[in-house]
Amino acid sequence: MTQSTVTATVTVAQRRGRRLRALAAVSALGALGMLVGLGLFTFGYARGGSYLSDDPGACMNCHVMRDQFDAWNHSSHKNVATCNDCHTPHDNAINKWFIKGLNGFNHSVAFTTGDFHEPITIRELNATVVQNNCIECHATAVSQILGSHEGEALPCVTCHADVGHRTRK
Repeated sequence: MTQSTVTATVTVAQRRGRRLRALAAVSALGALGMLVGLGLFTFGYARGGSYLSDDPGACMNCHVMRDQFDAWNHSSHKNVATCNDCHTPHDNAINKWFIKGLNGFNHSVAFTTGDFHEPITIRELNATVVQNNCIECHATAVSQILGSHEGEALPCVTCHADVGHRTRK
């Protein structure tokens, strides 16, 4: 092989390598663009921005939450507490947004796949958040009765199940 043949072969190989890298970069950017576009579309279609507020109407985005919303709307808490007042931590913004994001993710997966219990039931983590918020908001009243359950720490909803989401009769 002559020197010019080797140089021409290397140049062709280099051009192919550059083309393949450029094609890979364009493909990766295209895939990323599609993923971002799909995410933005889904966020808009699912009214994702509404979940960043404290508006209880955001819970109505999912039809399976209608009974919970209607029950809250007729409850004693309607004028004093929104969904986030009871269902997100009050200790700091990071914990509030972490729980809000975790619940949002779990809800979107459950409602998209249809894999959820009906009627909707609260999970242990969220029940703990609600219990802590009951105690915080009603500190004066509960401070005198928390220890009166013969050493057993009962969740407030054991006796007050209808307070936040009054059962319709």
